[in-house]
Amino acid sequence: MARRMMPGMVEYGNGVGQATGATGGGGGGGGSMDAGAAVGQFFDNAVHTISTMPPTQLALLVIVIVVGLVIFKRAF
Repeated sequence: MARRMMPGMVEYGNGVGQATGATGGGGGGGGSMDAGAAVGQFFDNAVHTISTMPPTQLALLVIVIVVGLVIFKRAF
């Protein structure tokens, strides 16, 4: 039997990065650091969260917001 001498090989570009997260490039988990996109994503997530709430939870949210605005108005 012939014995093969193969050094440990690594996939192209994924050697250390997947195991340790030590890859080059942009920060933030591989995403971009675009502030405008982050703000847009924040509002998109907020709209999605509100649109999926049940009616009783929406009513409670409206009451909490109105009471909070009344308290804020009296404080200032």
